[in-house]
Amino acid sequence: MRHKSAGLINAFLAAASELVELGADGITTTCGFLSLYQRELAAHVGVPVATSSLMQIPFIERILPPGRRVGVITVSASSLTPRHLEAASVPLDTPFVGTEKGREFFRVLILGEKDDMDVAKAEQDILDAGKSLMTAHSVIGAIVLECTNMPPYAAALREVLGVPVYDIYSMITWFHTGLRPRRFPTG
Repeated sequence: MRHKSAGLINAFLAAASELVELGADGITTTCGFLSLYQRELAAHVGVPVATSSLMQIPFIERILPPGRRVGVITVSASSLTPRHLEAASVPLDTPFVGTEKGREFFRVLILGEKDDMDVAKAEQDILDAGKSLMTAHSVIGAIVLECTNMPPYAAALREVLGVPVYDIYSMITWFHTGLRPRRFPTG
């Protein structure tokens, strides 16, 4: 993430190709920062590809009431660049906040200061980031969680902030529903 996955595109392309050869009819990735590789992966494998939870933002903004915006909570605000946003078709003025100031989430996942995570402290980091984002931007009508490690905290965030919360889990659920539509009884 800090190095924008430099030098890894060929490994991603090879892994995606292998999955398609094994029968995958859609590919997702596990990091919101991989939006940088959306076009290359989709062109390479010839099946639908969803690289980042950030890709939901344009759709979510369309369903919000007029004047409301999507805000993003990312694991690292300093690492989320205009290139990431552009690759996901996200407006460059999208408000976002990182978890760098927290007590646990960033320290464990990015800095690697310890091997285990105190889940309660990590949740508080996400809640604090969400409150900070809402305080700084009164127009926030929904939140997208960039990091794949954040979905376990989405429900608590929804309860505290009172706005819809979307993440990689919500995106993959939608993505999979298109690949494998539900069959309804016909009679």
